[in-house]
Amino acid sequence: MSFLEKAVNPSFYKKKWASTSHNIAEYYKPLFRAGSVKPLWHIMIATSVIMYTQNYVFNKGPKIQAARKEQKVALEEYYANHGISHHH
Repeated sequence: MSFLEKAVNPSFYKKKWASTSHNIAEYYKPLFRAGSVKPLWHIMIATSVIMYTQNYVFNKGPKIQAARKEQKVALEEYYANHGISHHH
């Protein structure tokens, strides 16, 4: 089976998901039972990576910064045209 055939076949992803979830369960089950702190650290790191990625993409990415700069310029033009001070 070629890569393209695998990529469009939903059963390929279902098998991969099942395999991955099984491997994760087998890895973490003994750690949870032993009271290890390692799973907690992994959850904290994963949460941090997800949060910082979302923050960059949605709040600080290049498109957002360009839109904010454009809005700032437009507001300055508006204030200049209407004689409004933007410091009040």
